[in-house]
Amino acid sequence: MNKKKISNIIIDNLKTIFIALLIATAIRSFFFQPFYIPSSSMEPTLLIGDRIFVSKYTYGFSKHSFPFSPNIFSGRINYNIPTQGDLVVFKTPADNRTDYIKRVVGLPGDSIQFIEGEIFINNEKITRKKINDIESVRCGKFTFIVDAYEETLPNGKKHISVYNSQGTLQNTKKFIVPKNHFFLLGDNRDCSNDSRFLESVGYVNFINLVGKAQIIFFSNDTIKGSVLKFWSLNDSFRIDRLFKKIK
Repeated sequence: MNKKKISNIIIDNLKTIFIALLIATAIRSFFFQPFYIPSSSMEPTLLIGDRIFVSKYTYGFSKHSFPFSPNIFSGRINYNIPTQGDLVVFKTPADNRTDYIKRVVGLPGDSIQFIEGEIFINNEKITRKKINDIESVRCGKFTFIVDAYEETLPNGKKHISVYNSQGTLQNTKKFIVPKNHFFLLGDNRDCSNDSRFLESVGYVNFINLVGKAQIIFFSNDTIKGSVLKFWSLNDSFRIDRLFKKIK
């Protein structure tokens, strides 16, 4: 084989790789992006070791829709406002780099306040119903006993949240959500860094929204085993969460 043929093969392979990268980047930027759940802040909805697909088009597109968040335009294109109860991935306001996932509780202009451990939105206490089949959740490397509730947001959207039964956040100041911002909470209320903590997360700008969590496509319990240790998957693989729709 002469040098010209070898050169042509190399060029053809490079072209194929380049086109494949373009297609993969386009899918990731405009349609769906996979994410790994590394923390327990969204238990029991999302568990450590869940792999999820996030739709990038649901709220339109900002610079954070693309790899490395290039400053190619400001604002959002084809913007659709999230609804209360959505699980969203966003870039933390602290560094505009780290991806978090939380639940939208407050929309622009809403007031949110915890009073005696219960949530008030626009001065109205949200409805919640005690659930008895969830007794404990993780918080990092630890496990604590919880009180679990089905909470109903003002738009009728229901979700499960848990509170540490040994002591939980009882009272807060009244948070007023600014224009084009959102107030987000973790479902694991006493193990979540979220909009209650203004110095680290606070109100999330609409530009920082990355997408909406849609489905769990794979899950394994990372405490029981790693996906790299295929011989342990029999113990760690959560088959009941395979392709489970996220609520």
